[in-house]
Amino acid sequence: MNRKLRILILPIIVMVGILVSGFGSFDALFTPSAESIPRWTASDPKSTTMIQNRNWNHFLKTYREESYDGIARIAYHRISLNDRLVLRDYIRQLQGISVSKLNRKEQLAYWVNLYNATTVQLVLEHMPIESIRDIDISPGLFASGPWDKKILRVEGEKLSLNDIEHGILRPGWKDPRIHYVLNCASLGCPDIPKKALTAQDSENQLSLAATRFIDHPRAITIPENNEAVVSSIYIWFKKDFGGSDAAILDHMRTFASKKKKKRLMNVRSLESHRYDWDLNAVPVVATASAGS
Repeated sequence: MNRKLRILILPIIVMVGILVSGFGSFDALFTPSAESIPRWTASDPKSTTMIQNRNWNHFLKTYREESYDGIARIAYHRISLNDRLVLRDYIRQLQGISVSKLNRKEQLAYWVNLYNATTVQLVLEHMPIESIRDIDISPGLFASGPWDKKILRVEGEKLSLNDIEHGILRPGWKDPRIHYVLNCASLGCPDIPKKALTAQDSENQLSLAATRFIDHPRAITIPENNEAVVSSIYIWFKKDFGGSDAAILDHMRTFASKKKKKRLMNVRSLESHRYDWDLNAVPVVATASAGS
C-alpha cells in the first residue's frame, strides 16, 4: 500500500491506540520486541578469529566530528568517492564472514559495526535527506524508514537492520548498554562510537558509551522541580532498562559520572520523554565557515 494511504490511516490507528492502551503502552505498539532469531544463536567459544576494522576506523576518524553541543555528527557532505567505495567494500567484507564460527565477544563487535556502517551507507545513498526516516524503503502497511528492508546477506540469509538490533543483539546479549553503541543517524540517538567496537575492549567501550550519553541532556534533563524529561529510548525499550521508571533511574545512576549521579539522586519522577529525529549531519555552512 502506498505512502499516502498510510498517512491517511495512521492517525486513526494512533487515536485507537491511545484510547485503548494509554500513552505509555501505546509507544510499545510501534517498538519492535526483542525476539531471538534462532538462526543466529550459534557461536564457537574456541574461536580466536579477530575481525579487522581498519577501514571503518579510518572512516570514523576522518568524518566523525564532535560539535560544540556535545553531539557527534558525520560529515556526509564531504565523504570522498574513494571512501564511499572503501565503506561499501568494508560492509561487503563483513557480510562474507562466517559469523556463526566466531566467539561471542567477536560476534557482538561484528553485529554492532555492521549495523553502524550500514546505517551510514544508507544515508549516503539517499542524500540529501533531513532525517533517516525519509528513507522510506521498509515493506509493510505501517512500516517507515529503512529498518525493515532486507538489505544485507550474511551466511546466505537476508537481514534487515531491525533483524540485527531486535532479533540478534537485544535478545542475544540482554545488555542495555548496546543501545548506546548503535547509531540510527539521528541527533537524539547516542553518538556513533569513535572507533569500531572490538572484542578485546567491548566491555569498556559499552560502559564509556553509556556514561557519555547519560551525562548529556539528550538522555535526561532535570529541571528545578526534579520531574525529569528523558530520551524516548528509555520508554521505547523500557523492558531493556528494568521495566520501570525506578529501574531506569537506577541504571542511569550506575553509569553516570559522579556529578550527574548527584543530580539523578534528586529526580522524583520521569515526567515525559522526547527524541530528535533530525539527521546527525555536520552542517555544511558551519564547516565552510570554519575553513574560511
